Amino acid sequence: MDSMKRTVMLGVGVAVVAVIAGVRPADAQTKEARGTVTAVSAGAISVRAGTQELAFVVDGQTHLEVRSAAARVQQAQSGNPSPRVGDFFEPGSAVLVRYREDNGRNHALNISRVGSPGAGGGSVTEPQKIAAGTVTSVTQSQLTIEDAGRGLTFGINRDTDVLTRGAAKTTKAAGGSTPITAFVHMGDTVSVTYRDAGGTMTASAVRVRVVNR
Repeated sequence: MDSMKRTVMLGVGVAVVAVIAGVRPADAQTKEARGTVTAVSAGAISVRAGTQELAFVVDGQTHLEVRSAAARVQQAQSGNPSPRVGDFFEPGSAVLVRYREDNGRNHALNISRVGSPGAGGGSVTEPQKIAAGTVTSVTQSQLTIEDAGRGLTFGINRDTDVLTRGAAKTTKAAGGSTPITAFVHMGDTVSVTYRDAGGTMTASAVRVRVVNR
């Protein structure tokens, strides 16, 4: 990979710590805000995500994903060896902020540039998660798997992708032509990519790993 195009992860107030290929792993408490930067200071960044204006605390635990070339220029500046959020993000930038709510404040965990703020000027979402296990029940609108002794139930809708040979976007329950039950069966081993909104889990993709024959 061309070193000029590599992405590096920076901790605010510390040196470059790693070359990465993706973003930090999300945990159950994190959210994502995609939108446009409206203000930046040494310890904060504000983003308009759709109709919401969100302020984020930026500190030593915040990681910035920036081009390595920009990082080298910033580090070479006399008397300013440590990266600051204002060196890489400015009002008008389209960004994705992964954050956690702490005591009523939004703590930015990861900030990266994106190509656009997205539809409607941006949004706030829960990052997608992945679960894997054995199918114990499947209907046109619902899938249940056993994962490490836990029963997990996911809603299925017209945006759910079924990833297996011969499958495509489904569901008949939401107006599609083919139900998920045509491709996923009890006893199959699957992985489910999903979003959890207030305890309601909705599958965005179901990948069949092992077919039960």
